[in-house]
Amino acid sequence: MSKENRDFLEMAFQSVQCFGNDGRLDATELAKIIAIAERDGVTDPNELRVLGNIIARIRPDEIDAAMKAQLAGIASKYGIKMPETA
Repeated sequence: MSKENRDFLEMAFQSVQCFGNDGRLDATELAKIIAIAERDGVTDPNELRVLGNIIARIRPDEIDAAMKAQLAGIASKYGIKMPETA
């Protein structure tokens, strides 16, 4: 019997902490969340779902050059749509 991957729960918890500390998510915080998803070498559907939900919460005014580059990489690698920029 295989053990279900629970990294998506850790990703969600990490995002709550990031958004909770100042109400926004920066590129460094997003990188930490992505690292959780990628650390076992497999990004499963639950991790992609949580990552998509986290990205959907990013407001256009939060997207600086570093975040824009990171979001473009995520869109390319995982097919998760980038939020609209201001």
